[in-house]
Parts: sequence; C-alpha cells; structure tokens
Amino acid sequence: MALTVGCPRCATPVAQTGTAWSCPDHGVVPPLWRPPEASYDAFVEHLGASARFPTYLPWPLSPGWRVTDFAAVGTPERGHAAMTCVSGTSALDGPVDVLVVAEEPGTGLGARIAGTPHDDPGAELGDGPPSVRVRIDSQTVPLWPVSTSLSDGEWDRSVVAGEAGGRWLWLVLRPASAVLLLRDDWILRDVSGLGPPAGRAALRRPGPGLVRVRAPRVQACASTSTPTRGRATARTRRPSWCGRRRRRGSTSWG
Repeated sequence: MALTVGCPRCATPVAQTGTAWSCPDHGVVPPLWRPPEASYDAFVEHLGASARFPTYLPWPLSPGWRVTDFAAVGTPERGHAAMTCVSGTSALDGPVDVLVVAEEPGTGLGARIAGTPHDDPGAELGDGPPSVRVRIDSQTVPLWPVSTSLSDGEWDRSVVAGEAGGRWLWLVLRPASAVLLLRDDWILRDVSGLGPPAGRAALRRPGPGLVRVRAPRVQACASTSTPTRGRATARTRRPSWCGRRRRRGSTSWG
C-alpha cells in the first residue's frame, strides 16, 4: 500500500489491535492515511480510500499550482476527515502552501495542521462577520479567523475555519500574508468521485494527448519581509525553497 498509517492528532506511531488503531497519547483513534510523497498513484489510492468523504481542492488549479500533500482519516466504509495541500507561487508572497481540511467534529486533524490546542476551531467562530468566504458547489461558506497565539512554533500562517455540510472546514495558508488570496472568488470542489482524471490534473501528470509544460524556474533567491505578529516592524524571512530542495507541504504539519 502506498499510504502509511498514523494518528490524526499527532505524529506518534499507532498500533493495530484487531480492526482498531490506538495511539499511546490519544487512545483508540481512526487511522490517518498519508503517502510518503505526493504521487499520482498515491492520490488515486487516496481518492479510493476516501470515496465516502469529500476531498476538497481549489478548482480549477491555477497554472503552476499542484497538489503536494494529502491525507485521509478513517476507513473506506466510514470517513472522518480528508486533507489536501496545494502549492504554488503568488506575485506578492512567493512560495505559498494552502491546506484544506474537512473533518467531523472531534477528529483533531485540522487542529494538528493549524497548530491550535483544541480539536475543534473554537468559540470565536461566528463571532462577528466572517473574514472570507469560499464556494462549494452552490453554497457560500463563511470562514472566520482562528487564533494561533497559544500554539508553539512559528506564527507565519493564517488559519480560517467554518462549517460546510455539517463538518468543520479549515484553511491553513503559509505564509500568513497569503490569506489575502482568499479575497478572490475561491471555489472548492470535491474531487473524491472524479478518480484518475482528478489525479492527473491535481498532480499535473499528462494524460492521453496532453503535453507536459515546464513551469518557469525562479532564478532569484532574495529575502522577503513580512510583518511580525503585533508589531509595526518587519522581520526578514528567507523563502523556504532557497538553498535547498524540499517536498512542498511536507514540513507544514509533521
């Protein structure tokens, strides 16, 4: 199997007892299935494993953007959560990761990816007007900001969340300034039922009659400045792709 199993709430290895999976820190948990790297075959397998649960992607993907990570929680008979990460570049932010999580309440995958201390988004949802809205089919989904001030580690991310179809919907964007991309009319599409065509489009794998077009290479490796949390000054941030190669989306939640 191309997908590996783990805990949806942490990076601790899980053990199987009969048909159940257990984490030393969280007890019995629904299994998290994630590939060691984002590939076409693994994404098709992911879509098959999560066919009963929506896998949302920004759709259509803009030129130069592709799926770089994905995961599902549950079994083919019952899904609990699905996550995708799409990566690309924007003129203002440089390299950007956008992670989309749909999950049942209490699953904890969205909180793990967002770096927040509670399994669900929190009481601030619905407090005041939403900061952004996205569209899923004909539904407009309002999303509110989720504070990450109590989390450990870096703060260079924005987290928004809301409710769609009775499930939590999380969006985590890195760097934090990339949340301004959501000012545009973002559409999320459930690709869980599309099968191989979705895999080819998402992973940018050519199908019959398609020709692969290379994305332009970025020559410069300059530092950028982003505002620090709660300060008027700026700190210098060296883009994560400078000086080394990495799998996009792979380091964003462990």
